[in-house]
Amino acid sequence: MVGLVEEIVLLQLRDEGGSFVRVPTWSLRYSIAGAVLMELAIENRIDNDLEHLFLIDDTPTGDGLLDPTLAEIAAGERNNTRFWIEHIAERADGIREAALARLVDQGILEERDERFLWVFRTRRYPAVDGQVRREVKLRIMEVLLSDEIPDPRDAMLICLADACGIFRALLSARELTEVTPRIDQVARLDLIGQTMVRAIDDVRMAVAAATAGHL
Repeated sequence: MVGLVEEIVLLQLRDEGGSFVRVPTWSLRYSIAGAVLMELAIENRIDNDLEHLFLIDDTPTGDGLLDPTLAEIAAGERNNTRFWIEHIAERADGIREAALARLVDQGILEERDERFLWVFRTRRYPAVDGQVRREVKLRIMEVLLSDEIPDPRDAMLICLADACGIFRALLSARELTEVTPRIDQVARLDLIGQTMVRAIDDVRMAVAAATAGHL
């Protein structure tokens, strides 16, 4: 079974060719950070409220993508979700690379280096076993196109993808308009997802304000 970190990575892969959809760098990093925290919540290691993210159990999960963050939370002072989103985002590139390496090791993806104009190297991850990648996307779209109560994991993934702008890259404008009310409805069902979304929005707006102030 793949975790939320791997699923958010798979969700961003194009159906053909193994390249990633174009989303801002902050989207990639915050989506990884949010996935780590959400997975720790699923594993009953952490919980949060509107003010704080707090430790429930410091027992390692055995997952190398999650346990470094769990150890930091256990060793540090209590902080809010926004703090941890920003903190994990600083090393999200490494977590993403580790997730991709795991998917390659599991035979789900293949790592392939290609050259563009014989100079610029690009790395693609075409699917070896496309079932896992398709299953993630189909599962999410089935939730968005139905009115059934989603699995908590799917609700978290939808909250995260929406907060980080991934649906805007995956769907056409017409499709996005069609499913936006359902995304909003699903987001209201998951309290952890709501907290993560607010934290990501806070960080994004703070970064945008700081960037605008330097223009």
